Amino acid sequence: MSENVVTPSLSIPERILRYWIPVGLMLSLMYFFSTDVFSGKNTSLAITWLMKFFGEDLNRSELGDANFAVRKFAHFFEYAILASLLFRAFKAESPLPWRFSWASYSFAIVIVWSLLDEFHQTFTRMRGGSIYDSMIDSAGGLFALLAITLYVKVKQRKKVQELAR
Repeated sequence: MSENVVTPSLSIPERILRYWIPVGLMLSLMYFFSTDVFSGKNTSLAITWLMKFFGEDLNRSELGDANFAVRKFAHFFEYAILASLLFRAFKAESPLPWRFSWASYSFAIVIVWSLLDEFHQTFTRMRGGSIYDSMIDSAGGLFALLAITLYVKVKQRKKVQELAR
């Protein structure tokens, strides 16, 4: 009997609050990350402090390499999170686990936002825009969407195998 009960869907304000506000918050956070507050100079100071906290003293070359790696990983990671949040928002309450349109819309927004983000950085005093950073951003989004796709496919395959038993 309980399988015949249909749960009411969320209202539009509830959907916005649950699915799209996290996307908006992530975009706002990413915009803040694009300011001079997170310039290479400032993140270098933070990495130096963190390494000293853990008892490591980096020379200038090592610090430059560590700062570069951390910054590029941050680009990749933050856009992976954005892509995941966008996919979740497009999926919302759908009973379907995956649709190509959700992934493609999410990826398109990731690409556009990465380009806008780099464009925004050209107007800051201590930063500059880079198409290479935009490519890293897009790669992070694509990685997350491919991971979601793989997860859904593996889950579906297991479900089919269990039904076949």
